[in-house]
Amino acid sequence: MIEVNRQGEVWVFAEQEAGRLSDVPLELMSKGRELAEALGVPLAAVLLGSSVEPLTRTLIAHGADKVYLAEHDLLGHFQAVSYARVICNLVEQHKPQICLYGATPLGRELAPTVASAMKCGLTADCTDLQIGDHTDPATKEKHDKLLLQIRPAFGGNIIATIVNPRRWPQMATVREGVMRMSLPDASRKGKVVRYSAGLDGLPMPLKIEEAHRRPKKVNLKAARIIVSGGAGVGSKENFRLLWDLANVLGGAVAGSRAAVDLGLIDHDHQVGQTGTTVRPALYIAVGISGAVQHRAGMQESAKILAINTDRDAPIFSIAHYGIVGDFTEVIPKMIKAIRGGAAMEKAAEAGKAW
Repeated sequence: MIEVNRQGEVWVFAEQEAGRLSDVPLELMSKGRELAEALGVPLAAVLLGSSVEPLTRTLIAHGADKVYLAEHDLLGHFQAVSYARVICNLVEQHKPQICLYGATPLGRELAPTVASAMKCGLTADCTDLQIGDHTDPATKEKHDKLLLQIRPAFGGNIIATIVNPRRWPQMATVREGVMRMSLPDASRKGKVVRYSAGLDGLPMPLKIEEAHRRPKKVNLKAARIIVSGGAGVGSKENFRLLWDLANVLGGAVAGSRAAVDLGLIDHDHQVGQTGTTVRPALYIAVGISGAVQHRAGMQESAKILAINTDRDAPIFSIAHYGIVGDFTEVIPKMIKAIRGGAAMEKAAEAGKAW
């Protein structure tokens, strides 16, 4: 644990693999910029790896005032032992007040390791971050400009705001896709601070002989139209209708956690609190009841069309358009209308539209 440093920087861990930044740190740079400006302190990125210096320009373009760069052969492949050692040393030396990580498999291993070593708190899977004041209800002590770490709790039934007034740095992991990525500004100037990793002779628990990476089967965050199915679709054969509809619309296919758990669609396609957060121009929810966990991942879609046999399904409460009917009758009529250039509303004849 380090002492509370009100002038400490805001840090974003710049996760990369094989010399490529994922979207997550770039999304966090946008939120980090907002937090740093609210606190009146610099925003810094922490970049670890082997031969990753070219990535510093991308991080600066996305808002970093400073990039702490550590390069070493033992950082070429992620292992929590080496990465945590470097980050802990940097934290002890520079005393940031906020450290943010993506809630990715890598971030979910690294962040708790660092938090445990630094004896500070960590809030996992945040969906929002703000700067605000907090008064301790027991002591009435007021704390100014804390990081308000906001996340769903109790299965998504409530939204919790968590603060860490005394044991710093304030650390959080943030779900992928919940922060909007800002446009890069190539004219921005920033400082690169090289740091000696100091890992020579560090015993590593694993020796990596080969690394194989499987790219995601679908990029849901980039899709403008998404056709998503839930447990109500019933079978992989029925899911074929959703693929057909997505094909004629030029969209992507997704699923709820219930559909993934039933084996109807692969996890890469999952939308929701434990999947991907999406904001397409059109989200078509087929056989999805609309549990809060799923709504958390798609409720910011520009337009939502829900198709369900249950007129009381919660999904209708956030849908812009709804069709109460059997999707096996509705979707073929939608496909026929789209291919024939007819008005989309005709598809609602298979059910009751509103």
